Parts: sequence; C-alpha cells; structure tokens
Amino acid sequence: MSGMNQQHPTKKRLMPISPSVALQISHPQSMIQAFSAPPLRRGRRSLMSAATNNSAMATCIRDSVEDEEHIFRSQLPEVQVPDDITLPEFVLQNAESYADNVAFVEAVSGNAYTYREVVRDTSRFAKALSSLRLKKGQVVIVVLPNVAEYAIVALGIMAAGGVFSGVNPAAHISEIKKQVEVADAKLVVTNSSSFEKVKELKLPVIVVGEELIEGSMNWHKLLEAADRAGNNFVKEDIKQTDLCALPFSSGTTGVSKGVMLTHRNLVANLCSTLSGVPQEMVGKVTTLGLIPFFHIYGITGICCATLRNKGKVVVMGRFDLRTFINALITQEVTFAPIVPPIILALVKNPIVKEFDLSGLKLQAIMTAAAPLAPELQTSFEKKFPGVDVQEAYGLTEHSCITLNYGSIGKDNLAAKKNTVGRILPNLEVKFIDPDSGRSLPKNTPGEICVRSQCVMQGYYNNEEETSRTIDDKGWMHTGDIGYIDDDGDVFIVDRIKELIKYKGFQVAPAELEAILLTHPSIEDAAVVPLPDKEAGEIPAASIVMAPNAKETEDEIIKYVASNVAHYKKVRLVHFVETIPKSPSGKVMRRLIKEKMIEKIRAETAS
Repeated sequence: MSGMNQQHPTKKRLMPISPSVALQISHPQSMIQAFSAPPLRRGRRSLMSAATNNSAMATCIRDSVEDEEHIFRSQLPEVQVPDDITLPEFVLQNAESYADNVAFVEAVSGNAYTYREVVRDTSRFAKALSSLRLKKGQVVIVVLPNVAEYAIVALGIMAAGGVFSGVNPAAHISEIKKQVEVADAKLVVTNSSSFEKVKELKLPVIVVGEELIEGSMNWHKLLEAADRAGNNFVKEDIKQTDLCALPFSSGTTGVSKGVMLTHRNLVANLCSTLSGVPQEMVGKVTTLGLIPFFHIYGITGICCATLRNKGKVVVMGRFDLRTFINALITQEVTFAPIVPPIILALVKNPIVKEFDLSGLKLQAIMTAAAPLAPELQTSFEKKFPGVDVQEAYGLTEHSCITLNYGSIGKDNLAAKKNTVGRILPNLEVKFIDPDSGRSLPKNTPGEICVRSQCVMQGYYNNEEETSRTIDDKGWMHTGDIGYIDDDGDVFIVDRIKELIKYKGFQVAPAELEAILLTHPSIEDAAVVPLPDKEAGEIPAASIVMAPNAKETEDEIIKYVASNVAHYKKVRLVHFVETIPKSPSGKVMRRLIKEKMIEKIRAETAS
C-alpha cells in the first residue's frame, strides 16, 4: 500500500455441522481433528529485536552518522508503546465510557453495533472459538465483504489466540484455496453469498447473518451457545509477541505471500499513527469504511484506529457513487479514506451535481493505496474547497501506515502538496542506492528502508523472500523509490519494479499518468513497460477516453511529448473501456501489459 506522487524521476528489493450441533458447542470428532494440526509458527529468525531500536529516537529531523549512514527520524518525540496488552485489549480500552455510542453502522442496511455490543460480541466469539478447540497460532480465514461485524470477527479471532487472515470475497475459489493451504487454516468465516464457494474448502464454516445454512454454523446461534457454555474452556495465554494477523501481500506485483504480524506490531503502529490526534477529537470522528477490511489499511487503519479513538465507522460493502455521496451527507462523515479512482469520479462524474453538498461535514480525505496525481488533487480542492486532501504511505509488511500528515497541521499541509507526509514517531527511515546499498542524503531519491517495532516478523514459510526484504540490521526494504526534503517531507517517486528502462533512462509510470490525466478527454490512464528490441522497454499507455472524445492515439502521444523529456515520451497508446485495478485501487500493471502484448500480437498476425 503506497501513496505515490510524481517528483524526482530516479529499483522492490526482494522484497457438515448443523445449527443444532453448533448450538451446544459440542465437539464432533471431525471438527476436533480439523483443529488438531500444530499452530502457525514464526520463521527461524526473530526480527523483533533487530527491528527495535527506539532508544536513540530524536525529537527533530536530522542526519545521524550510524555506520556512516544517513538515518532520518521523526520531528515528534517518541511515543510509549504498552508491552502488556493485546491488540483487541488495546483498541477496546475504555470502551465502557462510550458504551452507547455507535461503533459501526452499515450505510445501506443501517445494521449497527454500539461499543457495548462490540466488546460483548468480541468476547463471545473468542469464547466460541476456544470452545471449538481453536488453538493459539492457528489461522482463521475470513471471506467477507465490508460488514458491521467484520472487526468483531477479526478481533474475536485474535482474542482467542488465533490468527486472522482476510481474503477478498470476490477472489476465485482457487485463489482462496491457495491461501488456505499456505496458511494451513482451520476454519472459515463467511456470509451466505460466499458459502457455496468456500464449502469446497472442506473446512468448518461459520456464516455471518440471519440465514441458517445446512452444513454451516450460524454466527448468532454460535454466540448464543457461547453464552450458555459457561467457562468450560481453556483460555489461551496470549503474549504480545504472538502472531495475530496473516494478511497476504498483493499478488499484482509478484507471488502473494503471507505477512506475519504480531499484536506488538499492530499496537506499535497504532501508537505511532494516532499519536498526533488531539484528545478533544476522541469519540467525535466519523470515518468512511469503504477501503476493503481484508486489506491491512481497512482492518488496521480504519477499523482498529477508529475503535481505539472511539469514533464511528460508516461501513460500505461496495462502491456506488450515489450511495457513497448519500452516505457522506446523511451519516455526516468527517474523514474519508478513499482511492484515486473515487477522487476522479467526484471531480468528473456529473452524478455529483445531483446532490446538495451544502450539508457535507467532510473535513478530510486520505489516499494511501495508490498514487494521487497532483493535477487531480488540485481539481478536487477546487470543487471541494473546505476538504483537506491528505496522502499517506504504508505497507502490509510494516503493519500499515508508515508516513502521514496526521499531526503536521493544516497550514503546513496546504503549503506542501503531493508529499506522503513525515516520518511517524518511533520509526527510522533511510534512502539507499538500490545498486550499491549506500544510504543517501536529503533530496536524493533512493529505495525507502524503514526500521521499527512495526516491521513484520517475516513472510510465512518463506525465509528466502524474508531475507531479501529485511536485512541483518532489521531494515525493511520497501521497493519504493522516494526522497526526503529539507523540511522532513517525504515524496514517493515510483516502485523499483515499475520503473521503465528506456535506452538506459529510468521513466516513472506515475509521472506520465499524471500528465495524461490533465488532458480534458482522458478519464483514466495507466502506463506500463513493453519490451522493445532497440530500446529495451518503451512506455505504453492504456487510456479510458471520455464519451464523445475524438482524439486519436497519435494526438495523445503528441500531447505527452509536449510535456516531457524526449526519453519519457509515450510510444504506444491503446484505448480501453476500463483500467483494471485491485480492491485497494492499485493499477494492475501486469494484467494491462499482458493484454497489450496480446493485442499487438493479434494485430501483427492479422
């Protein structure tokens, strides 16, 4: 997950159970066997100690000489991270003071949970899982869209000592099966819409919702049974160093890998991320929950962060522009984490004109999963002048947010656009030459490396990829190119793997995409490298044109050429109906490239 912008152009370092049975929470032999395999373990190396080096944290940004390295730290003082608390305990701390406040509400159905109900049902679900003989360290796969119960499910798994692993409910069964096998999962939580698909996994299934489905355990019946079961179960002794989440990194840029995160990782990330939120804002922020909750930003940056600060999450299961705008207005959303394609729709789609926006309470939007073109930001700010536009940067491997503007202040935010923010407390960051590994000074683009208590424990059962991503000094190599300026603001240039090498020159796709989006006839664009015998690679653009647009491919090529150096010119343009993107908004460049090559081959053969 990375918010990117276009600044210095400059390589990822590899990097059948009936409801009646469920009611009694009895233990059919088949179910006990299903849970009897050993729990998920961490890799051989313990990376926590190497990744933790907060004692020298400074209160101002500076260069420090540490083995002749340029290491940058936060402007803000380091923050205390409690070491005796699990993630569920941390985010639900003091919830009794907000017991009647709504924690989650679905924008369409109105289904809602108060803080009292969240605490109650998290405990009930954890108890139910323990009664079902889930052992500490075992993985539970969650195949759900964004629903009000999602965070309760995830936190309940963690509170039972299990490991939460979310899956895109739109994924093909083969993809879900692969994740289940890699993680050695023991249980699936889903809804009625996905039950037919997941039952092929031959695992016990819990179905969230009112519907009773044969061959599954009903969520509500299970929680009721947990109440009647008393305390006849063994409660796991959960340590902060135990794994609690196994999200899988995006498969759009490589083979999908399980990212091992502990309670400590996520608690530490939330401490850093929320350190700048003033006390008077606690209990008063309404956040839009549209980013998929199976994504690290959805479950940590939206659900857990909001619970910790006792706000409200307005849950949306899918994006529809009218539903989206209506939710913003009627639910009085104040903070909306969204992706650039939605910002683009708010700027260009005529549907927006159907609504009276005078009642909008929105104070800020944040994009953190994909690059935001500067021109698109400017257009949004003109249309919604009272709404701050923030960018953030984070990675699944770093437990979520790594850089943001949350505590810098509105005046500074307005003065410096298109930065992903400043270094959060408790983090160390450096920028290295991808070839030599030498750390670089300010204003010099290099691969971003980060070291902190938030760094993952490694990729599950993948020591080779882990060692490529985390070095022996605890530095996690992100695969993103960026730099830090004199004020301590960080800018992202592009990903190492996505840089196009045209005759030896490095071309950033994000820069060309930003230029293309300034064209009035272009609604969306993606730039990818195509192989070329002479140049090695050439920049090729896949473009969605506005209705009734008349420009030709050559005219688009000339438009870009008039705005860039000769080696950055787009050499090929294909018009398409849509740009394929992941649920988090990332452009699926590999798929675009494959489709372009297929089209070229077909045209050549005809």
